[in-house]
Amino acid sequence: MGSRHFPARTVLFEKESTGVTYRVPALLYLPCVAKLLAFAEERLSADDAHANLLVLRRGTVYGSYVEQWEDMRVLETAALQHHRSMNPCPLYDEFTGTLFLFFITVLGRTPEAFQIVTGQNVTRLCCVTSADQGLSWSKATDLTQQVIGRVIKEWATFALGPGHGIQLRSGRLLVPAYSYHIDCKECFGQLCKTTPHSFAFYSDDHGQGWRFGEFIPNLQTGECQLVSVDEEDGSNVLYCNARSSLGFRVQALSTDDGAVFHGGQLVPRLVEPPHGCHGSIIGFPAPLVYGPQPRSAPESPASFPSQKPQRHPAQPLMIWRKVSTTSAALTSSRREKKVTCHATMPTGSRQVPQVLG
Repeated sequence: MGSRHFPARTVLFEKESTGVTYRVPALLYLPCVAKLLAFAEERLSADDAHANLLVLRRGTVYGSYVEQWEDMRVLETAALQHHRSMNPCPLYDEFTGTLFLFFITVLGRTPEAFQIVTGQNVTRLCCVTSADQGLSWSKATDLTQQVIGRVIKEWATFALGPGHGIQLRSGRLLVPAYSYHIDCKECFGQLCKTTPHSFAFYSDDHGQGWRFGEFIPNLQTGECQLVSVDEEDGSNVLYCNARSSLGFRVQALSTDDGAVFHGGQLVPRLVEPPHGCHGSIIGFPAPLVYGPQPRSAPESPASFPSQKPQRHPAQPLMIWRKVSTTSAALTSSRREKKVTCHATMPTGSRQVPQVLG
């Protein structure tokens, strides 16, 4: 039996000798042209306050892996004057062919910590679009007032993802996000307390208008990623995997496509690294399972034993498909200075793994 072939691991963005560093990656697959788009922040140093512009590399998918990557390009239009661009969150509308790139911009070198402590929010919600799969981009649109409005005064700051957005079968577009909500202030206006909460921006008209859903209740959550768990009957559940300060990732479910999330739950099996933030999620169809026909549910088994079942020699070996769609979540550390991509594509899935970085 020959050995299995694993594609080579490719370094997409690597720290330069000048100190320029690439952080906070996001990966998006465009099935219409078999392209994989990799975005990242270009920073003057590893410091968040030294973020500068956003960059892009496009890869061509052959079969189940990426064979060729184009040179890196700086997205000059994805910027606001006197602001730094951060947290790229790409999203593709399969109905219109529009590629969205959401991101935040922050005034000057203002650190996130300063905004959290003082409540002085200098972050903006921005977006650029592409009609040619990322070859050219529109000018940046500042959506802060239109989408968030007066509520922005209740947020010390906010950000997106990190990672990509998703589109549901209904057509709804979703962008994962989190905000530091101002819970109370002291009498003289000095900030007293803020708490982070994950939520989602969404659009039901192909990006013409955007709204934001409710915060995940009961637990403090920050950076987050989304995936839709689609069932064969057409229903779906939205799964959110979020960072927390409690030592483990938090998961939350939404049954109304992201407008409202049920209470978050700590997941002890998903240990949060000391400096982690990026929890990639993979959505995939229910896998085929090889084994004997289950006794409890001969036609549509909903669960399977964790150990390999014992089979009598006369018992037929059949192929069964699990009923429930499954999701997997991973976490990674922000300390990695290189952004790598093991570009093996899942088959039959509308979601792809987010790049770990």
